[in-house]
Amino acid sequence: MTLTLLRRAHPLASAESQRTALAAVPTTQTFAQSLASAGLSPLRARSLEVLQINVGKLCNQTCRHCHVDAGPDRRESMSREVLDACLRVLETARIPLLDITGGAPEMHPQFREAVTRARALGRRVMDRCNLTILETPGFEDLAEFLASSGVEIVCSLPYYMPKQTDLQRGEGVFERSIAALQRLNALGYGREGSPLKLTLVTNPVGAFLPANQAALERDWKRELKRRYGVEFHALYTITNMPISRFLEFLAESGNLESYMERLVQAFNPAAAANVMCRTTLSVGWDGTLYDCDFNQMLDLPVVRNDGCTPREKWSILQFEQAALAQREIAVGPHCYGCTAGAGSSCGGATA
Repeated sequence: MTLTLLRRAHPLASAESQRTALAAVPTTQTFAQSLASAGLSPLRARSLEVLQINVGKLCNQTCRHCHVDAGPDRRESMSREVLDACLRVLETARIPLLDITGGAPEMHPQFREAVTRARALGRRVMDRCNLTILETPGFEDLAEFLASSGVEIVCSLPYYMPKQTDLQRGEGVFERSIAALQRLNALGYGREGSPLKLTLVTNPVGAFLPANQAALERDWKRELKRRYGVEFHALYTITNMPISRFLEFLAESGNLESYMERLVQAFNPAAAANVMCRTTLSVGWDGTLYDCDFNQMLDLPVVRNDGCTPREKWSILQFEQAALAQREIAVGPHCYGCTAGAGSSCGGATA
């Protein structure tokens, strides 16, 4: 059974230790140098189109690759004050999409309230779902709630076969995931022409880059329909980020240096120009603002840079739309994960 890094008191449970480990990996070029060679330095945000809120690290699963180090033993949870602030920003800044993630975001006590309030504002709402939560006692009516609320579901499934999925996410996860997908299909999710959007997300089971997203989507649609009668609208491919439990795997398997160099050599300027952090603002469970969910897990916050010292973390409670919409983005070696090959983001390939 996989346990969280925090539960095991592992050194990589510390964001500082992760940053130190990544900084120690020799690469032919720093990420800042790659950006400069592409004419993208310094990298800046260009708009606010997505408010992504990480409502906590509690999860019903403990996946081997999880960059959040989420699990049943985690208790970090977004307070009502912070959640209310997020919804105020969603309204006043006219941000069109609320992207809710975790952990298993549905386990947050105000998850349904947040969905209902955001939908009442006319905003799109996206739920980053691990699928098995829909089959978990206490959440029996969750799928129906999501459907009746018109929530877009983006769900994780490493592969359309059980062995690879269970290897990464835990024994029995594939079977429960398929049952959840079949249930969502019965509610209208993933059906051709249905407004109930269902997107699957896959990441490699190992230290390599994902294959072509369009080709994989065709294969997955064919195989999931043939084997299990499952339909979905789109497949996103995401590169495994060298963070948290996947960073642990890379280090222990002796793949860290080769994997990082693989990412460096695959740097794609077109992918870098379209990274998600340029249009997304990420909110941590405590209200701290980040450029993306990955920076959040490495504790690389957005900082208020007004000439004052020391520079302070920026909170959703101090939201300033104009400044945040054109902020300079914090970068590091891990950013190569989003810019390698066809690119990788919470919305799949970027180039």
